[in-house]
Amino acid sequence: MCSGVSTRLSPTTNPLLARSLCCYVVWVEIRDKYNLTSIINARGTFTPLGVSRSSKAVCDAVAAALSDYFVVDELQAVAGQKIAQWAGTDAGAVSHCVAAAITTSIAAAMAGNCNEKIAALPDTTGMRCRVVLPAGHAVNYGHPIEQAIRLAGAKPIRAGSDERCSIEEIEQEIAHPDTSCLLLVSSRLARGEPVDLRAAVDAAHSRGIPAIIDGAAQDMRIGELVSTKVDIVLVSAQKYLAAPTAGLIIGKQSLVDAVRAQDKGIGRGMKASKEAILGVLAALEQRDQRDGLSWSNEQESKVIDFVQRANCINGIQARILDDPTGLPFVRAGLKIDADSPRKTAIELVRALKSGKPSIWVMDDKVDDDEIGLELVQVTNGEIEVVLDRLTELLA
Repeated sequence: MCSGVSTRLSPTTNPLLARSLCCYVVWVEIRDKYNLTSIINARGTFTPLGVSRSSKAVCDAVAAALSDYFVVDELQAVAGQKIAQWAGTDAGAVSHCVAAAITTSIAAAMAGNCNEKIAALPDTTGMRCRVVLPAGHAVNYGHPIEQAIRLAGAKPIRAGSDERCSIEEIEQEIAHPDTSCLLLVSSRLARGEPVDLRAAVDAAHSRGIPAIIDGAAQDMRIGELVSTKVDIVLVSAQKYLAAPTAGLIIGKQSLVDAVRAQDKGIGRGMKASKEAILGVLAALEQRDQRDGLSWSNEQESKVIDFVQRANCINGIQARILDDPTGLPFVRAGLKIDADSPRKTAIELVRALKSGKPSIWVMDDKVDDDEIGLELVQVTNGEIEVVLDRLTELLA
């Protein structure tokens, strides 16, 4: 059905659109100066595209940080209190990114606060150095998570198979005396049957082993992840929080302190900058002020409107998709008609990307002739461009 009331909003009621209009001239100047590609990102918080767009408040905080001096330990103390309050945990800290936080958290599980061990890493002689993770959680987010483990000097050990990892299989692997921690991943990248995170954490604790959850894009599910009683949860600050590049280390005071202690060792090259920490504080303040239900409803209205209009385009069937990991927003899915002579899904993805502006979409299901679009940070003006391009390519 092609009719319906449009939910497109004006700049006065859409903060993202208002910010986009204010920044448009700056974007154009930067792109023209360096001959950079103009992008519409309907792929989501995708690292190769710069992940997300920050608000004016976050940009102002970063600018203030860059223009002055601060005692970084003081910034970390303030951020730690704010992160812990936001997440409902004992402690928090800021790392350079989640990939860095994985490495330093594993280092902390092996070396603790011992200066000699911290200085020795990645030489793990005399330390427990096995890191167990379900086989389906051995994800690749730009590099293999097992490489992030090995960077600390640890040895990744896969439990179970890609298709399934039982709690019994986890228990079997963590029973080894050299096991330092259990690493779990909460991500749409994880493969196979879902692992019961709470049961896995309980299994680790029954052996006196800390458990770590990599929940990079899961900041909107932080309460659920913390409720597993995990020792540390790691989430990205630059994804849906839209802060500068940073990782949030959230959890128990003793292990968070041990992660911070790694700044005197292998974590030195992974430390958080002053602008990242202040940007995180600004982003968390904005999250606290946001009405979550209203935000989710706004995202749903945006997708409903897009789907209704996309269904008027020849050759595609549009529908609303839930987030596969339970995040509180929906996406748009486009199914290319099987008998369409115009383009396959992979041809459409390539054509969208090669145009001006370059439009990036989710392409993990192109083999099924489907593409996905995440519209969380796509402005209304950009949505118009996407719809026009789809109409042109499928005419």
